[in-house]
Amino acid sequence: MNVPVFAGEGTRTCAVSRQTKETQIEVALCLDGGEVSVSTGIGFLDHMLTALGFYAGFGLQLTAKGDLDVDGHHTVEDTGIVLGDALKGALGDRKGIRRYGTAFVPMDEALCRTVLDLSNRPILVFDAQMPQPMIGAYDSCLTKEFTRAFAVHGGITLHQSCLYGENAHHITEALFKSLGMALKEAVQITGSAVTSTKGVV
Repeated sequence: MNVPVFAGEGTRTCAVSRQTKETQIEVALCLDGGEVSVSTGIGFLDHMLTALGFYAGFGLQLTAKGDLDVDGHHTVEDTGIVLGDALKGALGDRKGIRRYGTAFVPMDEALCRTVLDLSNRPILVFDAQMPQPMIGAYDSCLTKEFTRAFAVHGGITLHQSCLYGENAHHITEALFKSLGMALKEAVQITGSAVTSTKGVV
C-alpha cells in the first residue's frame, strides 16, 4: 500500500494490509499523530474508529471493503485484526512506553471504563451489555468482536466495562472513546527502558 507521510512522523509507524475472500483491509498507523481517515462501508464503525483515533492522538488511515451483503461481522472483526497488527508493529520492542492506560468516559446516561496493559500478553475481558441489538445498520454485538481481535493481534491485556447505561449507541461510543484515551496514555514515551521488572515485554 502507499503509506501516507504523517506530520511529525517518527519511527512509530506501521502499515499493514490483509486480503481474504471476505475482506480487503489496509491500515497505516502513526502513534505520534496525524490525520485520521476511515472508510469501512459501515457508517457507525467509521464514526467509532475515527473517535478512537482522535482520542488516542494517532495518525490513522484505514480502508476496508468487505462482504457487507452477508453482514458486517467479517469487516468489523478483520478491521480489529489489521488495526491490532499495525499497533503491534508501530510499538516495536515497546521500550520506553508507559505501558498502562486507564480511562473513564461518560456518554449521556452511560459510563464506560477501559483499563489496558500493552503487555504482549493478549486477553480481553469485556463486560458491556447492549440494551438494543442494532445501532442503525450496525450489530451492537460486533463491538466485542472488534475489541477481541484488536487485543489479540495488538498484544494487549484489555479490560472494558460499562458501569451503567441504557442506550447501545452511547455505550459503544463511550467504549471506543475510552479505548482511545487509554491507548494515548499507554503509548506515551516516559523513558528509555522497558517498563517491566522482567526487562522485557
